[in-house]
Amino acid sequence: MPEALVALESALLTHGLPYPLNLETALALEEAVRAEGAIPRTIALVEGAVRVGLEEEEMARLAQGGAEKASLWNLAALALQGRSAGTTVAATVHLAHRHGIPVFATGGIGGVHPEPFDESADLVALARTPILVVASGPKAILDLEATLERLETLGVSVVGYRTDRLPAFYSPDSPYPLPARVETPLEAALLLQKARALGLGAVLLLNPVSQGLPYGEVAGWVEEANRMAAREGIRGKALTPYLLRRLSELSGGETDRVNRRLLLENARLAARVSLALSGLE
Repeated sequence: MPEALVALESALLTHGLPYPLNLETALALEEAVRAEGAIPRTIALVEGAVRVGLEEEEMARLAQGGAEKASLWNLAALALQGRSAGTTVAATVHLAHRHGIPVFATGGIGGVHPEPFDESADLVALARTPILVVASGPKAILDLEATLERLETLGVSVVGYRTDRLPAFYSPDSPYPLPARVETPLEAALLLQKARALGLGAVLLLNPVSQGLPYGEVAGWVEEANRMAAREGIRGKALTPYLLRRLSELSGGETDRVNRRLLLENARLAARVSLALSGLE
C-alpha cells in the first residue's frame, strides 16, 4: 500500500501569519496530519532548492521573515537566484503533483478579486493539475460568485464536503450553491480517482469550518476594509495582506482564530482522504 502523503503550503509561514504564530500553526498542521496516520510534506523553496518536507529548523528560518512568495510565474526565477520562498496554493499544487503527492490541504484558495484583471494563478493551477485540494472556500476578500463561475469555466471539480453551499472561508456557508457533494473521505478519494481516469484537473473539496462567523457580518467587514484601503491608496500585491490585517482588527481577532481552526480541520480531512486513497491503490 502506498504512503498516505499530504502536501502543506509554506506561504502561511512566510506571509500568512505573524511570527511566532506562523511557526506554531505550521507545526500544528503537520502534527494534525500525523495524528490521523498520514505523512505531512510542507513544500517550500530553500536557497533555490525545492524542498518537499522541511526540517523544523528550516521552517523556523522561513517563519522569521525575509523570504519571498513563490507562485508559478516567479518560481523558476527564484530558484535560479538561490532564494528562499514560501509557496502559494498554485506553486504547492504544481510541486506536490510533480513529487507524487495526491492530496493537498490549505486554508482558502485565491480567486477573482473585485478589482478588474486581478485573478489568482491558483485557478489555472487547479484546472490543469490532477490533485485533490481541501480548502474552506475562496478567501473571504474575493468575489465569491465570480470565483465559482471561473472554476466552472476552467473545469475544476468543485465538491462540498457534507455541504450544498459554498463555504466562504471564515463562514461555513454562503448564498452560492455547489454542484456536488460527498459525505466521506472514501467518496472524495473515489472522486479523485474518477477525475484522473477522465483526464480532468483538480478536485476542490470544500470543507466548511465547524465554528465560523456569520456570512453577512464578514461581508460587512470586507466592505469596510476595502473602503479603508481605497482611502489609503493600497493596491496590487499590498492589498490582500492589508485587507486581512484590517479584518483581524475589525473582528477583534476572531478571523485569526477561525483561520487557525479551519487550517487544522482541513489538514485532518486531507489526511483521511489520503489514507482512503492509499487503501484504494
